[in-house]
Amino acid sequence: MKKTKASMLLAVVTAFTLLAGCAGNNAGNNAGGASDSAAAGNASGTVNQAEAPQEPVKISIMANLHTPEVPNDKVERLLEEATNTELEFQWVPDGTYDEKMNASFATGTLPHAVYIKNQTSLIMMRDAIRNGQFWEIGPLLADYPNLAALNADVLRNTSVEGKIYGLYQERPLSRQGLIFRKDWADKLGLSAPTTTDEFYAMLKAFKDGDPDGNGANDTIGLTDRSDLVYGAFKTVGSWFGTPNGWGELDGKLAPEFMFPQYMETMKFFKKLHEEGLINQDFPVTSKTDQQNLLITGRAGAYVGSMGDVVSLDKSITEVNPDALLDVQNQIAGPDGSFGVWAIPGYGSVVLFPKSAVKSEEELKSILAFYDRLMSPELANLIYWGVEGEHYTMEEGKVVPIEDTKVTDREVKPYQALQIGGPLTIQGFQEAKHVLPSKQKAEELTVNNNDYLIHDPTAALDSATYTQDGVRLQELIKDATYNFMLGNLDEAGFNQAVDNWLKQGGQKIIDEFNASHAQSQ
Repeated sequence: MKKTKASMLLAVVTAFTLLAGCAGNNAGNNAGGASDSAAAGNASGTVNQAEAPQEPVKISIMANLHTPEVPNDKVERLLEEATNTELEFQWVPDGTYDEKMNASFATGTLPHAVYIKNQTSLIMMRDAIRNGQFWEIGPLLADYPNLAALNADVLRNTSVEGKIYGLYQERPLSRQGLIFRKDWADKLGLSAPTTTDEFYAMLKAFKDGDPDGNGANDTIGLTDRSDLVYGAFKTVGSWFGTPNGWGELDGKLAPEFMFPQYMETMKFFKKLHEEGLINQDFPVTSKTDQQNLLITGRAGAYVGSMGDVVSLDKSITEVNPDALLDVQNQIAGPDGSFGVWAIPGYGSVVLFPKSAVKSEEELKSILAFYDRLMSPELANLIYWGVEGEHYTMEEGKVVPIEDTKVTDREVKPYQALQIGGPLTIQGFQEAKHVLPSKQKAEELTVNNNDYLIHDPTAALDSATYTQDGVRLQELIKDATYNFMLGNLDEAGFNQAVDNWLKQGGQKIIDEFNASHAQSQ
């Protein structure tokens, strides 16, 4: 039987009444509902009035919007009722989010809670954090049962000079792997590749073996795009043993492009380009165009997030109902081992500006709201919506309704509020995956956790990197693409590295190593 909105609301409010009673600390009660005090008899036998309910805590939030329109207030009203808050959202389109956030920061008009959209944006805010513009929250987290469950290593990756200032949205550490045309592979007698040599052999067969059976030489192996991180390059680099961003070289931290494995990865892509096994214009190809090469049957392999198999499968079967996609993660490099690069474990990070949050008492009230947001009841509400309206349950798992316009309008924007995730929230509901390749992708994403290559600089500081890192990285990016296109030889690439060092790269190396030494 479907739950009505009233029964859903009753369940949520009841759960939080119990939670408030269990919290047992002042911080947790600041954003609570009515006082826990009950009417008590006095000596004359009369009964005192129960304390009046507390006023709702007002919280303003800036969050990035990934849908065309702002959501209606269905979920918002349920959140407010369950947490005794009055919420004010500033929904900012994702494409202009950093610009809006920086403008609000400059004018002192940030709200109580600000979502910093990714690691790069957080790095750009480090100076402001270091200068005391945001509240340090690390010492307070132990007072909140749900916030205390956040992963200490991930929190450390968000830290500035070892101090915790933000709450994070959990992200799988590595979704990276291979998506390929299994129907092509079956026709050509190929299994999922387990080594870089087998991967190359698959790409060559997809080009030369007429996998689509049309008698024309009109297919390629790998489709890629203009992105050295989330495209194919960084993941294939992991297979070759390249460090993730930075690694240890002769006892010191050094950037990945100073390692021989980075050069071997570039040589591999240069070979693919020379032999026509990859789209020739990949350095200027968009993600949409990259995916279209797979969807339209021009290419047979795609390296990136294995979760992309869902949208790719939907699109490719509309073009060719007989097409079949599969996923693979463990592809060992020349040394026989497999590794895959990892993100720091977070997506957005929530900071609390001192310009808006005026006191520690007010900060504790806001943290109490976020603690409740991590309860299974509200975590599932903001991620999945209302059972019976936005999803149903089958075999203990969530099946979203097919009308995605409804969920986009009423639920999806609120997913941007999530704190923690399935690894840190007990009772977070899992999705039921109808597509077998999606279920496999989820399993392989978990399997990746046993082979992660971490970036040792994730929690380290370099003022020069913060100021000039993006500009300097363009030197390496241009040199990397030019090498793979055959426009630059090994000596030319090394000259680009020398230019990077002279223009500030050596200072970045020195500062990261100094920060690393201080953290030991």
